[in-house]
Amino acid sequence: MIVGVVGKPNVGKSTFFAAATLKEVQIADYPFTTIQPNVGVAYLKTKCVCRELGVTDKPRNSLCVDGNRLIPVKLVDVAGLVQGASEGRGLGNRFLDEIRQADALVHVVDASGSTDLEGRKVPAGSHDPAEDIEMVEREFDLWVCGLLKKDWEKASRAVEQAGGKKVEHLAERLSGLSVTLADVEQVVLHLGLRTEKLTAWSDSQLMDFVVGIRKLTKPSLIAANKADLPTSGSNIQKLEKSGRKVVPCASEAELLLRRASEHGLVRYFPGDASFSVPAAEKLSQAQAEALRMVEQKVMKAYGGTGVQTSINEAFFGLLNAIVVFPVEDETKFSDKAGNVLPDAYVMRGGSTALDLARTVHSELAESFLYAVDARNGRRLGADHRLENRDVVKVVSGGKRG
Repeated sequence: MIVGVVGKPNVGKSTFFAAATLKEVQIADYPFTTIQPNVGVAYLKTKCVCRELGVTDKPRNSLCVDGNRLIPVKLVDVAGLVQGASEGRGLGNRFLDEIRQADALVHVVDASGSTDLEGRKVPAGSHDPAEDIEMVEREFDLWVCGLLKKDWEKASRAVEQAGGKKVEHLAERLSGLSVTLADVEQVVLHLGLRTEKLTAWSDSQLMDFVVGIRKLTKPSLIAANKADLPTSGSNIQKLEKSGRKVVPCASEAELLLRRASEHGLVRYFPGDASFSVPAAEKLSQAQAEALRMVEQKVMKAYGGTGVQTSINEAFFGLLNAIVVFPVEDETKFSDKAGNVLPDAYVMRGGSTALDLARTVHSELAESFLYAVDARNGRRLGADHRLENRDVVKVVSGGKRG
């Protein structure tokens, strides 16, 4: 699963990305700093099962810190979108194309209202961030609509004359956006368009279909960035009242804390609601003041910087992801080498035991026999739906894992 980080220019997307991944990216206070998409690894934070099972784990594909399992996930930071992006303005088509494979979106907005639709500086509080959200979503919808409208009448007529099914046709045309047949079927049924011919669809019906596809296949949350600025509070409240999932966010504070932690200046774990300073006397006056501001305006005000919360919400909230721990020895919760709880996999909600086998190794899926719930020894069939924090052994005809 991939999460895209989107938004208009100059809202702090690259800072959010750098804070989430600690990858060096170009950060500057002007539009279009990001020209090429940044791809990096962030970490999903969840409770490990080690303490519940009473074991000391030895992770291989992830980390376990004080009972918290940090599992690598992929983030893509896409350059800012502006009005007209769907028509190529600001390299819009190129940037939109970069998020086609994203499964969910973290939409970073300037909650302080200090940048206009183009990302240019304006007096704080003078711009409504809700307009930015509408603009970015509209440009994405217009871009997808443009993909469908290309040869729309000719292609639709050909499908109908050949007795083809419009759902299959639409799914094929949108396959590059990771849209499935089931996705198209769900949206078409919801809009009451199941019996209508494609050639009879109006422009508004086509746009309704595109919006429905975006909401279903590219779910998003709002990372209300610059939450620590004075004008942000009222805007965040307005966004929350709109019914959207909103996470107050202070990316610069998160980046400061993570880098300070790397240098041993603070004790801080991503997603924590507080931090400590082990040796305050080692801080410069500027460092001490910066940390005091973070403590007062971010940690006490919002209970955290919101960066890790945004990542967790994108996977666990928007994508209904689960974390599964595969083992080879169900009695010791280990692999054959004795590594306890060596791996943790992030999987889609609804994934089955067979899906887990396929994720671990294709050979396991090809010769799958059954799986075992390591907690109670219960045998699980191929279609058994896994749950979050399951510990599972896969048994196959040739190889076990």
